[in-house]
Amino acid sequence: MLLLCLGLLAPALLPAAQKQEQDKTTLPARNPIEGAKIFRYYCAACHGTDGRGHGPASVALKHAVPDLTLISQRNAGKFPYQRVKEIIEGKQPGPLAHGDREMPIWGPIFHEVEADQDWGEVRLDAITKYIESIQQK
Repeated sequence: MLLLCLGLLAPALLPAAQKQEQDKTTLPARNPIEGAKIFRYYCAACHGTDGRGHGPASVALKHAVPDLTLISQRNAGKFPYQRVKEIIEGKQPGPLAHGDREMPIWGPIFHEVEADQDWGEVRLDAITKYIESIQQK
């Protein structure tokens, strides 16, 4: 009798299992590792999708949001990779425009352990490389 019940229930359970498997491949990662996606999810609200500082949340801040596309220009043409990474992570204070650090510290969020692995350094490198890639020449 138990085998008969299992035989009747298995086809009903199959679509749910297939849907769950499909969702794993189609839903965005909770914490992406691609620089552009990280930027869109965590930075664009303030810095804008183009990184120029005109995101929808920027009007609510006390200080002007810096144009991230001008970092290299403000640094004699060289992108200060490590400094930018440390500002994002929260190890260094942000630019004076941030004043009392309105910018969130993303290090603890990016370092969240997933599947017994800390992807924080991968995310920090990815977002820093993405910001480097949007620098105006």
